[in-house]
Amino acid sequence: MKDTTIAIIGGTGKMGALFSAVFERAGFEVRVCGRRSSSRCREIIAESGIVMVSVPIRDTVPVIRELAPLLCDDQIICDLTSLKMDPVEAMLASRASVIGLHPMFGPTVRSLGGQTIIATPARASQETLDSFLAIFEREGARITCTTAEEHDRMMAVVQGLTHCITLTVAETMRRLEMTPEETMPYRSPVYQIEMGLVGRLLSQDPDLYGDILMQNPFVRPVLAACEEAIVHIRQVIDGQDTEAFCTLFSENARHFDGYCRKAAEETDLLIDAMVTK
Repeated sequence: MKDTTIAIIGGTGKMGALFSAVFERAGFEVRVCGRRSSSRCREIIAESGIVMVSVPIRDTVPVIRELAPLLCDDQIICDLTSLKMDPVEAMLASRASVIGLHPMFGPTVRSLGGQTIIATPARASQETLDSFLAIFEREGARITCTTAEEHDRMMAVVQGLTHCITLTVAETMRRLEMTPEETMPYRSPVYQIEMGLVGRLLSQDPDLYGDILMQNPFVRPVLAACEEAIVHIRQVIDGQDTEAFCTLFSENARHFDGYCRKAAEETDLLIDAMVTK
């Protein structure tokens, strides 16, 4: 029974509920408990082959440290956190196999089909890893395997940079005392998409996004590079230097290379969907 039972700590939350359904479809008996129900957690951990930690970022490491001494070498511990280095290090203090997970989607997705899950295996046999990840692959998820450090380095751009830029758009408009509604009569499809991303971000939990930006040590140098880029672009614009602007634009087009054409084709589909909605 232990091999087909999973304990989800924090399983009463939205992401925990999503993964509960995934494991139930895979034939597992799913047992859940809130992160504050310590006696219940101890009970279900002892009976489970897999222990999944699904709690807010700032709570993840403390919860893992509390659970680690309870785990045996025939169990798997994993987490669903947006950061990986500290949680993986905490999980390695246990005797269990350690596989960090980061679902690159929110709990409102209809299915895992086409969605990306990043795995950061730190201690697991290939057989254990393959059979575990197959649960998500059978649901249609794409798996990217990497190290915890490389994950956090990439997330500094994929999440840190993009979320900060989106928040900067919102903060700039607030400072200009402009609302999305008053700009919409002048909208282009690209602007409408941008406003959609801003609104989507601001409708989320600020604690989550604050932790993503503040607890990843790789975010600060990325934002420093972003600040330098903005200063440089402004200098070019302020100087009315057309040649320098064209050089800047061309250098970045060459850096993105073939991705530009692919991005244009994909965003054409998105724009068509927005316009015809």
